[in-house]
Amino acid sequence: MNHYRMNRNKPLTIAPGKAICYSGFREGQSPESGIYPTYEQIKEDLLILNNHWKYLRLYDCDKQTDIVLEVIQKEKLDFKVMLGAYIGAEMNNFGCPWGGTYSEEELNKNKERNLNQIQKLIQLANQYPEIIFSLSAGNEALVHWTDHYVPLENVIRYVRMIKKGAKQPVTFCENYVPWLDKLKDLVEEIDFISIHTYPVWEYKNIHEAMEYTKQNYYSVADKYPNKPVVITEAGWATNSNGRGISIGNVSQDLQEIYYNDLVNWSEEDDVLTFVFEAFDEPWKGSQEPLEPEKHWGLFTVDRKPKKVMAKLFADSRIV
Repeated sequence: MNHYRMNRNKPLTIAPGKAICYSGFREGQSPESGIYPTYEQIKEDLLILNNHWKYLRLYDCDKQTDIVLEVIQKEKLDFKVMLGAYIGAEMNNFGCPWGGTYSEEELNKNKERNLNQIQKLIQLANQYPEIIFSLSAGNEALVHWTDHYVPLENVIRYVRMIKKGAKQPVTFCENYVPWLDKLKDLVEEIDFISIHTYPVWEYKNIHEAMEYTKQNYYSVADKYPNKPVVITEAGWATNSNGRGISIGNVSQDLQEIYYNDLVNWSEEDDVLTFVFEAFDEPWKGSQEPLEPEKHWGLFTVDRKPKKVMAKLFADSRIV
């Protein structure tokens, strides 16, 4: 069996395959509202992704995740899941541009919820050992701009809890920058490093994008030559309201170019790369329809393939 290298020195012993981030929230559904996709809706999504992607990344141990795992098991779908616990703010972050401050009561509630998330993560890992292949102790909770900051020592404590309670390899998913210095103590605790790289958020145009992605990846992989490194988020938006991402720097054409370059490089260099993301998520970000956060999907929110998926899904109507 071929193995992903994850970096140039240490293998990840799973079969090669394409990987994608998945969240099934549709119009009118969101974590905040408590309205989740149904079994049939998630089944529809996973049948779209089945046979094209082998690895799914899930962010939260919530009702949606329960259904996703149930669908994979009952419908006998060939997916392996990286399951994450979503940990909320345990400390105010006054450096967050869009808010990152909470009352003491809110922070205490978050700490309680976070502990429940970690415990649920361990429970699901043990319940679905044939489906869940790795575990993440959180997502973007340590980078300087996050609105859900968690102190490093608390993240390390969660990692240790997970490793004690479950057998799967454990990671933490974060922007590539903090790994270069701030998270050295965390690297010692986890089994592999998971980085996020978004050239378009850093004002790179499509001609610079792939080289920048490679630089992001190898800056971390070279720093920790004995620790496997994967990419758990990389993608290209198709719309923008001009805030954070230039309107002229996003389109379906540009998404197609970046996606193909990313997948080709990932296969050539044996880097497990989770593309962000499967479907557009209108619940994210501001109320503006062209908010970039809403438009990273390879498919629209109504499950129609964008241009990047035109050949692969030739029988569907392209938007």
